[in-house]
Amino acid sequence: MKVRQLSDSQGLSYLHLVMLSLYAILLGVLVGLIDAVFGRVLIGLSEFRDHHIFYLVPALPLAGLLIVYLYQKLAGKAAQGMGLIFKVGHNEEDQVPLRLIPLVTVTTWLTHLFGGSAGREGVAVQLGATVSHAFSRYFKLPNASRIFLTMGMAAGFGGLFQTPIAATFFALEVLTLGQLSLPILVPTLIASFVASTTSHLLGLEKFSHFVSESLTIDLETFVKLALLGLAFGLAGNLFAYLLSLAKKKVASLLPNPYYRVLLGSVVLTCLLLILWKGRYTGLGTNLIALSVGGGTIYPLDWLLKLLLTVFTLSLGFQGGEVTPLFAIGASLGAVLAPVLGLPIPLVAGLGYLSVFGSSTNTLLAPIFIGVEVFGPANALPYAIVMAFAYLINHKTSIYGQQKMLEM
Repeated sequence: MKVRQLSDSQGLSYLHLVMLSLYAILLGVLVGLIDAVFGRVLIGLSEFRDHHIFYLVPALPLAGLLIVYLYQKLAGKAAQGMGLIFKVGHNEEDQVPLRLIPLVTVTTWLTHLFGGSAGREGVAVQLGATVSHAFSRYFKLPNASRIFLTMGMAAGFGGLFQTPIAATFFALEVLTLGQLSLPILVPTLIASFVASTTSHLLGLEKFSHFVSESLTIDLETFVKLALLGLAFGLAGNLFAYLLSLAKKKVASLLPNPYYRVLLGSVVLTCLLLILWKGRYTGLGTNLIALSVGGGTIYPLDWLLKLLLTVFTLSLGFQGGEVTPLFAIGASLGAVLAPVLGLPIPLVAGLGYLSVFGSSTNTLLAPIFIGVEVFGPANALPYAIVMAFAYLINHKTSIYGQQKMLEM
């Protein structure tokens, strides 16, 4: 790890920061608009699927074939998805093709329309990063590529989930573990807030469930929170490990991508329909709502959602991982809460944020997600649980190109 005197630091000038902050406003508007269109169409398609589940889910294999065809013919480097974003952030690649935007958007819509178990955050981050990186060539700044990529990632995340502070720290900490890109904190925050505000004004709704009752921290409660953190951390690790393993094993068993998606999605379709008639299709927002709202959650909901999401993504379907991670964590929390004698909505919220944090190897972003989604009353429990979830990770991540700062 390189260390130098503060007076010798060659950081961004105030003029650079002003320029970046002005650009961040434009970026936030553009990405917020794209996120609003992407998110609202996705929600509409998901609602349509839920009302016609026995007609649409059986067509999942055909949708899979179309998705693979589009990627084989059009994607090029864009087929790497989030992997490409990380490579550009680490200066291993220098371009993010603009065709990634329509390609990943349309194929994610197809995945959700026909019932694949997948997310949306990874797509939004890719959209924001692609838009922002396209402008980096016009600015003569040190490390411009990474700067613009980070701002775009924050705008994409913030515009879709409308958690701008969490989105800011996600973008700042996710590329390299142990390193926060703090010199660009302000323009990144501006891009995220503007994107969040823009998408909200354009009708994209934010999920929130404020928990007003705060948990008193004593020794017994601290131990319970620590145990929850370890459990959620293991669940996040399990997801990341199985996703990486499944992609390799499925590709090895069925090297032809068309056979892979066709045969695999026939099995996936049967599972999705047999297991409570589509309960595990799509994002998993139904499980989140049931978990925090006191609905019926089955003991294996979290595990089945985990396995079906891993299976969906390993076959070549498109979409993110984060919303399913939220659902996995929330439903696991709803199961563990009565065991430990803690309020179900609170523990569901703790699982929501910490399974995400464990799978992505992030620490600050999930804590702020807790504050922005569930309210600040339990900020200390969020931090305690996340600290223990983060403690047992670092070697597994849903982002295979993530790197660690060497000390």
